[in-house]
Amino acid sequence: MVKLPSLDQFNRVVVKVGSSLLVDGALGAVRREWLEALASDIAALHGRGVNVIVVSSGAIALGRTIAGLPKGVLKLEDSQASAAIGQIALASEWSRALAEHGIVAGQVLLTLQDTEERRRYLNARATLGRLFSMRSIPIINDNDTVATSEIRYGDNDRLAARVATMTSAELLILLSDVAGLYDAPPHRNAQARLLRVVERVTPEIEAMAGGPASELSRGGMRTKIEAARIATSGGAHMVIADGRIPHPITRIAEGGGCTWFLTQSNPVAARKVWIGGSLELKGAVFVDAGAAAALARGKSLLPAGVTRVEGVFARGDCVAIRDERGAEIGRGLIAYDALHAERIRGRNSRDIAHILETAGRAEMIHRDDMALSAL
Repeated sequence: MVKLPSLDQFNRVVVKVGSSLLVDGALGAVRREWLEALASDIAALHGRGVNVIVVSSGAIALGRTIAGLPKGVLKLEDSQASAAIGQIALASEWSRALAEHGIVAGQVLLTLQDTEERRRYLNARATLGRLFSMRSIPIINDNDTVATSEIRYGDNDRLAARVATMTSAELLILLSDVAGLYDAPPHRNAQARLLRVVERVTPEIEAMAGGPASELSRGGMRTKIEAARIATSGGAHMVIADGRIPHPITRIAEGGGCTWFLTQSNPVAARKVWIGGSLELKGAVFVDAGAAAALARGKSLLPAGVTRVEGVFARGDCVAIRDERGAEIGRGLIAYDALHAERIRGRNSRDIAHILETAGRAEMIHRDDMALSAL
């Protein structure tokens, strides 16, 4: 019997909330009593030091009601206009609910490109990291207002999974209008059995996924299985749980019915593998003996330790880190383009703003964005 994880073991958690849970389909209004109960659950996690991220749907569902648009499929421009109106309402509801617990919410709107293009990825990761240090809870949504269909996620399940991997979260919770993954469609088969644990996403698991369960939801079980594949490959566990009940996260903690998707890795190790072996090298930075020793102790690479820069690369590209003899000692996502890296190499981090005439990061390559070679 596989031992299920406990919520107490996680330090960074992403919670995804679907439109059908947050918004009353008949009224087009937020279910405030339900939201207040969920905010209480989130506050309990936050209170014990957990960094919580909320990926919340609902902007279009709220906005179309406020705008008086009819039910049914909307044209792209109507969806974008509804999102523009609804995002204000959605952020206001989350801000109010979390403020009741003394928590400040921060709104972050993302597109597909923000998590796939490394420069945008680093910017988004840095912003979310700063919000964590301020003990704020980011409220994230797909940026439907400006994104076309080509750069939208189209569902927040996969967006939440990308956010989990981007922020090195250890757990992704998908609150849904179903209790978890069943071995057959439960609305068609009364004998369908809820799977309590999935150790690996296989073709058989994928075959169990059905279609969308509600009018407001853009995704169905298929998108949740895709999210599980993304999250677990990034080192995060994932759980699908029934969000229709009050205090759904408390119910997970108490062992209530849900489906756990387990990972065999962890966020740090998975990220190191991705950086170390999955990205094309665009250049190299050479470091002195002192910097090489500092990297071996788990430190970030500062400009002062860089002696030479080679290649043409942009901020966020993967570069090799080489010692004085030219041997590769690691790889990392660099925080500066080649021109700026050349200008600040060998200099103290406090001189960066003066040299570049703009504020920059103290690290040329942060330790979280680095994978050292095995010695």
